[in-house]
Amino acid sequence: MSGPKEFADARSLWRSTAEPGPALPMLETDLSTEVVIVGGGYSGLSAANALRQRGIEPVVLEARTVGWGASGRNGGVVSGKYRVPFPAMAKTYGLEAARHLHGIAHESLDFVEEIIADLGIPHAQFERTGNLRCAHTERALGALIAEADWLRSELKDDSCRVLSRAELAQELGSRAFVGGVLNRLAGTIHPLNYARGMAAGLAARKVPIFENSPVTRILREPAGVVVVTPGARVRARQVLIATDAYSDSTAATGQVSRSIIPFRSAIIATERMPAHLQAKLLTARRGYSETRRMMKWFRKVDGRFVFGGRGAFGREDTASSFDALKRAMTTLFPELEGLAIDFQWSGLVGMTLNQLPHVGRIDDRTCVSFGYNGVGIAMATLLGRYAGRLMAGESPQLALFDASRQKSVPFRSLRAPGVRMVAGWYQMLDALGR
Repeated sequence: MSGPKEFADARSLWRSTAEPGPALPMLETDLSTEVVIVGGGYSGLSAANALRQRGIEPVVLEARTVGWGASGRNGGVVSGKYRVPFPAMAKTYGLEAARHLHGIAHESLDFVEEIIADLGIPHAQFERTGNLRCAHTERALGALIAEADWLRSELKDDSCRVLSRAELAQELGSRAFVGGVLNRLAGTIHPLNYARGMAAGLAARKVPIFENSPVTRILREPAGVVVVTPGARVRARQVLIATDAYSDSTAATGQVSRSIIPFRSAIIATERMPAHLQAKLLTARRGYSETRRMMKWFRKVDGRFVFGGRGAFGREDTASSFDALKRAMTTLFPELEGLAIDFQWSGLVGMTLNQLPHVGRIDDRTCVSFGYNGVGIAMATLLGRYAGRLMAGESPQLALFDASRQKSVPFRSLRAPGVRMVAGWYQMLDALGR
């Protein structure tokens, strides 16, 4: 990363409330191993765990500290959804493809529970309290209900329940929405505790994890690869690149960055709310999101109102982007007007052209896992396991996720202005209620 202000996280709620991570060294001695993993987030750590379980020795290299990127900056909403609705997925790719990805979505939620138990992460605070999508127009509500009906009829999935305007207002403490659909299988988590807990569990099982060890080059050798850091090198038969939206930090992971559109997402958290607001707002303790194109989401954590959204521009935090987020929050929840903002932070979301994640081989020595499109806690964890299984010689059914299907983003030099243009267009449509 290029500058000291770039995505500063000193005012992150998660860093303020997280358990200390394990003491992890910088790589300073050359090593040889079976697999080297670039990236110490959910995907990289999950892949390391999968390899460990199969008796294969991995080494994990993290450029900053575990959870410094998206794994420690996200909103902590654990969902098995994709950006592409399942009916649209079936229309584009066929019903069986949609059915397969639906199964993977459910598997990803179960796997979060499994890895928490396997690695012993008591402070992850994972709760399956559900996720409620809140419709801002009748048209949006109709689309949510149609998808829930489709899931029930075509995939025999009855995990979604429709809530009326009155039911939603009672639970939210806001009358800004016309109704919603609850996915009962989703939940919430403390994202940084989860990432640090994964690292602590792996370190306790003697998996080498090195922090402050950015990869500057990946070289091919006859027997494998050499991964170069400022302090030392790692020789391995295979390498996994699990850096997602932060893949353009160095040229070494440029193969992945060519297929990603980074999109900045920002989050604010209020001071602790007074008792009457605690009792009135977000009474079910779950995660919530709205249906606007420039989606906002919200939840309650430790008595604070946490509100996030996409559409912040540039690579540095700015006062204007956080001010805009606060205005959006108080528009939906006017009673929050006047509460101080105690925490504000942001990070990158890795978007892909087909709005689906990718995992798999891009050559005989390199695997990748990336592109979670803003819903990556469960999916990044599961696809990390898939990547580990691939490198162990297994053949998980990747279907539409297969990295061989990835497409490079055209006109990469225009990504930043392109994101601004698209975001501006979406903001206009949202303002018009379209």
